Amino acid sequence: MAVVVIMPKQGQSVESCIIIEIKKKKGESVKKGDILFSYETDKASFEEESPADGVVLASFYNEGDEVPVLENMMVIGEPGEDISSMIAESPKAEHNDESGASETEAEADERESRSVPLQQRLAGDESPAVNSELLISPRARKQAEKEALDVSQIIGSGPRGRIIEKDVQALLQNRPRMTPLAKKLATEQGTQPQASGTGLAGTARAADLSAPVNAVYGKDYEEKKISNIRKLIAKSMHASLQNSAQLTHHLGADARRILDLRKKAKAALEEGTLTVNITLNDMVCFAVIKALKKYPNVNTHFMGDSVRYFHKVHLGLAVDTERGLMVPVVRNADDLSVTGLASQFKEIAAACRNGSVNPDILSPEAGTFTVSNLGNYGVEMFTPVINLPQSAILGVNTIVPRPKDLGDGVYAFVPFIGLSLTYDHRSIDGGEATRFLKQIATEIENLEIEW
Repeated sequence: MAVVVIMPKQGQSVESCIIIEIKKKKGESVKKGDILFSYETDKASFEEESPADGVVLASFYNEGDEVPVLENMMVIGEPGEDISSMIAESPKAEHNDESGASETEAEADERESRSVPLQQRLAGDESPAVNSELLISPRARKQAEKEALDVSQIIGSGPRGRIIEKDVQALLQNRPRMTPLAKKLATEQGTQPQASGTGLAGTARAADLSAPVNAVYGKDYEEKKISNIRKLIAKSMHASLQNSAQLTHHLGADARRILDLRKKAKAALEEGTLTVNITLNDMVCFAVIKALKKYPNVNTHFMGDSVRYFHKVHLGLAVDTERGLMVPVVRNADDLSVTGLASQFKEIAAACRNGSVNPDILSPEAGTFTVSNLGNYGVEMFTPVINLPQSAILGVNTIVPRPKDLGDGVYAFVPFIGLSLTYDHRSIDGGEATRFLKQIATEIENLEIEW
């Protein structure tokens, strides 16, 4: 009996996913456990396995499509099995060329566009093309030839950058109309009209044509579409700065205490009395939690006309991954020892980097406060951006030697760790933010931990 494969729901906050790659196409045989397709949410990537042996009888979406969760993706069954009722309840399996085409048609279009050089497509030139080859749909190619259009100037919006009809139409809207003679000469000579024509109503005449820009030397850049995660990061960061009153205070804390604790932790790890590698960042986060318990007004969400106060600390940690910045959250972090906190941080950071993190702990609403550490990169001061609706975020900087009064008129250079607190002035006053930042420094300078 045929089985419908749906788009899984990865977490309560995920409403749709982007198809990265279709591993098994229509007509291909599959075994239970084979990877059918890979997809990504706004923060993580996943792979979907086949629930049964059989053949892919239908595939309703293409690579690059955004698919609502719980939507039908594929049908797995026996060859010749009737699945008309399943298709009737699903998106159309066969699309026209401009919406992606069926899998077979899309592959044929791509092979055709790879095998035909650009100049041959536009002007019928029999000589090999100098330009790199482009992916272009038949309808887009036909319209480009008809309008004597240089498609090398088009950034395709189809799968893998494939140029489709709407891309050609968009470029035509920004190019002046051409007389029949101008079109004929443009096709034969490979020339293009200038920005505006000298004919009636700005129509480009033959005299307005000029040689196209040299494709090798005339374009010293390339444009790449940004990933889904980068779009969401950009949107989130812009919204944060646009919709809040952010201000940053900078302060240094004497790092001698945590550096000494770090040496002891390394020694204990080598001796086997400690099973988790406790880093300086783990110690700073442990100190932050202690400070948050003393300043509950910072451990909040600003909701516009109200402030949400949390009884527990749900600490977010910024993690740099190949796919972009992620901020997973450790729930109830104030219940953990420094070893438990270190263990949790390493676990969620690894999940972020390998793409297996739970999307629910990546939501800004999941955390009450965030720590972003750039100290390992040698950054001495920066301004972190708040994960709204959180009220504040702490940036941790590198350790640098600074002069300090040791008493009795004695000064010496001691290591200081930089702390940068960005807070939402709508939620927290400047005085309270300063006192909280000072409390973090105090906790770092007097940290007591057990393992």
